[in-house]
Amino acid sequence: MSTLSKFQAYMTGRKALLPLALGLSALSALAGMAPFILIWFITREFLTIGASSQSLINTYAWWAAGLAIASVIIYYGALLSSHLVAFRVESNMRRLAMKKVINMPLGFFDNNTNGRIRNIIDDNAGITHSFLAHQLPDLAGSVVMPLTAITMIFAFDWHLGLACMIPLIISVFLLKTMMGKKSQDFTRKYMNALEKMNTEAVEYVRGIPVVKVFQQTVFSFKNFNKSIIEYKELVIECTRLWQLPMSAYTVIINGFTFFLVPAAILLIGYSGNYGTVILNMFLYVLITPVFSHCIMRSMYISQAMEQAAEAIDRLENLTASATLPKPSKPQKIKTSDIAFHNVSFSYPEANKKAVNDITFDIQPGQTVALVGGSGGGKTTIARLVPRFWDVTEGEVCIGGVNVKNIAHKDLMKHISFVFQNTKLFKTTLLENIKYGNHNATLSEVNRAVDLAQCREIIDRLPDGLNTKIGTEGTYLSGGEQQRIALARAFLKNAPIVVLDEATAFTDPENEHLIQEALKKLSEGKTVLMIAHRLTSVVDADKILLINEGKIAEQGTHYELVRKNGIYTKMWNEYQQSVKWTIGKQAVSIML
Repeated sequence: MSTLSKFQAYMTGRKALLPLALGLSALSALAGMAPFILIWFITREFLTIGASSQSLINTYAWWAAGLAIASVIIYYGALLSSHLVAFRVESNMRRLAMKKVINMPLGFFDNNTNGRIRNIIDDNAGITHSFLAHQLPDLAGSVVMPLTAITMIFAFDWHLGLACMIPLIISVFLLKTMMGKKSQDFTRKYMNALEKMNTEAVEYVRGIPVVKVFQQTVFSFKNFNKSIIEYKELVIECTRLWQLPMSAYTVIINGFTFFLVPAAILLIGYSGNYGTVILNMFLYVLITPVFSHCIMRSMYISQAMEQAAEAIDRLENLTASATLPKPSKPQKIKTSDIAFHNVSFSYPEANKKAVNDITFDIQPGQTVALVGGSGGGKTTIARLVPRFWDVTEGEVCIGGVNVKNIAHKDLMKHISFVFQNTKLFKTTLLENIKYGNHNATLSEVNRAVDLAQCREIIDRLPDGLNTKIGTEGTYLSGGEQQRIALARAFLKNAPIVVLDEATAFTDPENEHLIQEALKKLSEGKTVLMIAHRLTSVVDADKILLINEGKIAEQGTHYELVRKNGIYTKMWNEYQQSVKWTIGKQAVSIML
C-alpha cells in the first residue's frame, strides 16, 4: 500500500480537500507564471515604442499585478484545504493509535518504554502533518511550473531553450544520485537515531530523582549522551556524503547564464537580430530560476515523503501488536480459585520458553508464594493470571473459567495488583487512591488509608488527602508510595490479590508497615505472591520454587526445608545473610 493510500484511511470526511488543495496549488503555479510572460510583453513594448505602447504597458502591468495577487490568494486556499486534511490526519493518527495502545495487553508496556511510545505516536504524527499541510500541495506546483516553463522557453526560441536545458539535465542527474537508495537508508537511520535520542531523553528526565538518590548522574547520562553522539555522527556522515554532489548541483543549477549568454552571442552573430535575441534571453533569465526553485522544492518534497512514509510505518508497526482477543460469549467469575493447567509461555520473538508446563492450583482464601532466582519465570507466571499475556499452551482458570473467556473488565474487577514499581499520578492523593474504586465514599477511602498504614502520611501533609503529588515540592518516598498503592488495593477489595515483591525497594520502617498492611489485605483473599525475602513466605499455604520456568519443588515451608533440596539451600543462605554484621574496623572506616 502506498503512503498516500495509508494517509487516506485517516482522512475521514476530508478526503475531497486533498485533490482540491493539489488543484488550487497547480492553478496558483500557473497564475504565478503568467506575470513572467506579461513582463516579457512589457519589455517588448518598451523596445518597440508605438502609439498604443503606453496603453498596452499599463494593461499588461495591471494584469501582471492582478495575477500575482491571485496566485497568492489561490495558494492560500490550497494551504487552507491541505491544513484541514493534515489536522484531521494528525488527530486521527494520535486518537486511533492511543485507542489501540490502550487495548494492548499489559505486557506490551513492559517491552515499550513510555518515551518510545510517546515519540512514535506524537512526533511521527507531527511529521505527517508537515508533509500533508505544506510539502504535498507544493507537489502540484512543482510539476506544473517546470512543464509550463519548458513549453515557454521552447515556444519563444528553441535554441536558447536547449541552452537552458543543459544545466537542468545535469542538475536532475545529480539530484537523482543524491535522492536514491542512500537517501532512503539515511532516512531510516535518521528516524531510528532520532527515536532513540528522544526516548533516552524522556527516560533520563523521568528518572532524575532516582539517579540523584543513587549518585549515578554521570553513569546514567552515558546512554543519553551516547544517543546524541550517534545522532550527530550520522548527520555528519550524511553531510559529508552529499557535500560534493550538492556543491556541484548548486553551482550548475544557478550557473545557467554560463550556457545562455554564449548561446545568445552565437545566435546574434548568426541571425543579426539583436533585439529579438536579447528580448528572448531576458525572458529566459526570468524563467530559468523557476527550475532551480522547483527542483529544490521537489527534493524537499521527496525527503518529506520518505520521512512521512517512515513515520506512518513506525506508528502502524507499534500498533500492529496483537491485542488480546475478546471472548464472544464472556463467562462470569463465580469463585476465586486459580488453576494453572500445563501452562507454557514464550515471549514474542523469544527462542526459549519463559514458563514450561506449569500446573498448580490455589483454593479460595489460600496464599501461594513463588520463590526462586531472578529470571526464573516467577513474575511471568503471576502476570499470566490477569492476562498481561495469553498463554502459549495450556490454560489459566479462575473459578473454573479460562481467563480468555472472561471479559477484561470483569477480570480486572476481581484482581488487585501490588507491584514492586508503583505508579502515582500527578494529582491529589484522594484521586490516586480512588483509582482502586472511583465510586468509593470518603469514609471508605479513609478506611483504606488506615488499613494500608497511610494515616501518618496523610496527617503530616498540609492539605491531607487533597495534597497534589509532584507539585509544590510534595513528593513521597518509595515506601510511602507503596503504601498509597496498597490503599488502592484495599479500596478495590478484589477477591484475588497478586503481590510482586511489594517490599523489594523499601526501607526497614516502611517494610514493617507494608508487611502489616499486606497481612490485612490478604485476609480471606486468594493470594499469589512473589518474594525474595524468604521470611515473608514462611506462613504461605504452599510455596512453589520456580527454576528456569518450571516448578522445581513445592510444598509448605517446613516440608521444603526437610527435603534438603534447592529451597533448603536458599533458606540456609538467607539465614546466614541475616546474621551478617559489620565489624568494628569497617564501622570506623565508614564513620
